Amino acid sequence: MTAPAALLDRFDGLSLDELNARAELQTRVDRKYILPAGDLAAVLAELGDDALVLEIDGVRGTPYESVYFDTPELASYHLAARGRRRRFKIRTRHYLDSGASFLEVKTRGGRSLTVKDRLPYTVDAAGEALRPEGVAYADDLLRDCGVLRDGGALDPAVTGRLYPTLITRYRRTTLLLPAESGRDESRATIDDRLEWVDVGAQDFARDLHLPRSVIVETKSGSSAGALDRALWRHGHRPATLSKFGTGLAALRPGLPSNKWRRVLDRHFSTR
Repeated sequence: MTAPAALLDRFDGLSLDELNARAELQTRVDRKYILPAGDLAAVLAELGDDALVLEIDGVRGTPYESVYFDTPELASYHLAARGRRRRFKIRTRHYLDSGASFLEVKTRGGRSLTVKDRLPYTVDAAGEALRPEGVAYADDLLRDCGVLRDGGALDPAVTGRLYPTLITRYRRTTLLLPAESGRDESRATIDDRLEWVDVGAQDFARDLHLPRSVIVETKSGSSAGALDRALWRHGHRPATLSKFGTGLAALRPGLPSNKWRRVLDRHFSTR
């Protein structure tokens, strides 16, 4: 199976600093797609030759490992699965090629705006417990956005009960698509070598691999970008998808999962 990076050989590369300088400040609409890896070549063939690919030290495609933390009763998962307005997601993210790692906290507060904060954070081993400085950092952010409130739905001490729940691994290739008439530059990622490992429960299937699927995420302005339109022409539509939520639901079939049911039935049921 041809890797996404090889399919993009005809495009020039750009550095991370260039990518951030050109695309970081956009107001974005994010769209996620999951599709058979074999469909990717035809979609990418429709892009113009002026697209650019993120290249770091001559390499295109970065391996990621993320560890998601949740409480024993899966407070973070249930808030997402039920579409609660105030919710959170906490993970460590490790860039396996460079060794860089961060603690990332994604929150959605009362105004339904998603905010991601991150802190440089040493990851010694996948699946290790969150250290006290990580607990304190997450606690401050969850309180600031109103996810944790005295007398609220969540125990104010919830961050002290977080433990490693799910590991995800994948390779990410990043694209910058040039501005078009009436449209700003857009950014996209392609994730392949998709893998999930359930580290929080011993009585369920422990791992899941989708080697024949890719996840594409586009980030554009109010108008859809060139990659969105290419995907649509090939019959691929945005999907409700979360690596944490969908992956955990696939590994633990008893969890509430209506939010992701269509993706689960179509892409995960025959794993």
